Amino acid sequence: MQGKVIIVSAPSGAGKTSIVRHLLQEVPELRFSISATTRQKRDYEIDGKDYYFITPDEFRARIEKEEFLEWQEVYKDQYYGSLKCEVERIWNNGQVVIFDVDVLGGLNIKNFYNGQALSVFIEPPTMEELRNRLLNRGTETQDTLKKRLDKAEYELSFSKKFDRIVLNDKLVDAQKEMVEIVKDFLSK
Repeated sequence: MQGKVIIVSAPSGAGKTSIVRHLLQEVPELRFSISATTRQKRDYEIDGKDYYFITPDEFRARIEKEEFLEWQEVYKDQYYGSLKCEVERIWNNGQVVIFDVDVLGGLNIKNFYNGQALSVFIEPPTMEELRNRLLNRGTETQDTLKKRLDKAEYELSFSKKFDRIVLNDKLVDAQKEMVEIVKDFLSK
C-alpha cells in the first residue's frame, strides 16, 4: 500500500467530497491530501482540515517555489493545488493518499503517479440534477452557477480518461461502490 494514491475527481456539485468523506470513514489506511486554495472559505469549512486557505499572492509564491504537485487557476485569481509536502507527510506515516480534486488536477496527478494511482471520476446523473445540487448549496450566484455548469460540461468530456467512472445518482450507492473499488485497488 505504501506509495499509492487515490484520486477522486468530478465537476463541482457531483458529490466527490461526500464520497471522499465516506471513504475516509470506511477505509482506515486512507489519509486526505489537504489542497490549498484561494477561494473564500465556506462557513462549515476548517482551515488546515478541508483546505489550506491562502491568498492569491501566497499561492503564486508557492508556484514559483515549485511546492505544488499540480495546480490550476480555476477562475480568475481562484487557485487550487495539491502540495507535494502533503503526499510526503502521508506516505511517511505509512498511509495511502486520497485526493479530492478537480478534473484537470486529477488527470495531472494520475499522469504523475501512473501505476501507483487509481483515478475515479464521479459523474452526476444529469446536468439538471447537477444544477439543482449547486443551487441547494446556497453558495452560488447566477454568475458563479453559470461558470460552474459551463465548466462541468467541459469536464464531463474527460471522464473516460479516468480508470473508473462512478455514477452518483444515489449517494449511498455511489459510496458503497467507491468503497469496493478502493479496497480492491489497495489489495493488489
